[in-house]
Amino acid sequence: MDKSGADPLFSIITVSYNAKESIEDTINSIVNQTYKNLEIILIDDCSNDGTYQKIIKWADKDSRIVYRQLEKNSGAAVSRNVAIGLSNGRFLAFCDSDDLWQPDKIEKQISFM
Repeated sequence: MDKSGADPLFSIITVSYNAKESIEDTINSIVNQTYKNLEIILIDDCSNDGTYQKIIKWADKDSRIVYRQLEKNSGAAVSRNVAIGLSNGRFLAFCDSDDLWQPDKIEKQISFM
């Protein structure tokens, strides 16, 4: 908890490029965390396989999701830096677009910090 007694905001950054087959499972594992004070930043690096459309569908369902598509393919480092610039959380975590998290990952991480 922060000084106000509230759980601190935790920003989760996921960048994607042509991750249509895995992105929904990844997002699902993030939105279903037991720790709820999350900001989920999804950056698409100009996918051409429908990844961005899947991201938009999730963003329409969950107000914690912030999403952007880069104007040109720029690579993972640029995508992550864009996401960091959009983040507001006290803490950051990176989740690759083909990773799956256990439901209590952030809760355990934040209790350690």
